[in-house]
Amino acid sequence: MSLDRPIIVFDALCVLCSANARFILEHDRRRRFRLAALQSEIGAGLYRRFGMDPDAPESLLLVEGDTARRDSDAVIAIYSGLGGLWRLVELARVVPRGLRDPLYRWVARHRFGLFGRRDSCWRPIAEYRDRLL
Repeated sequence: MSLDRPIIVFDALCVLCSANARFILEHDRRRRFRLAALQSEIGAGLYRRFGMDPDAPESLLLVEGDTARRDSDAVIAIYSGLGGLWRLVELARVVPRGLRDPLYRWVARHRFGLFGRRDSCWRPIAEYRDRLL
């Protein structure tokens, strides 16, 4: 698997996570990002590679080469990577990670109760399937 473009590992059973994945695919005009469901072999492998348990998902993961970002750092990097006005999300970095990450983790822990859970993994429309690993 080539890591020449950033890969976002997300929970495809989570309604919030899959809505975010769809949003990224629709707004990534440069087709920079690829996505891997945590439930896929590739996604689970990347999760393990960076010391995370795919059976207890706690964060989305942004993999760029040999490095990975998680929690609020991953969200900021993804949205600023969309370009255009989305780059303004970088301003969130003025908030210390010690404040950003606990909020991110709280939402992540409660995502199913707040937003719901799918019975099966979300799949993108045909136009975007080439970007799902």
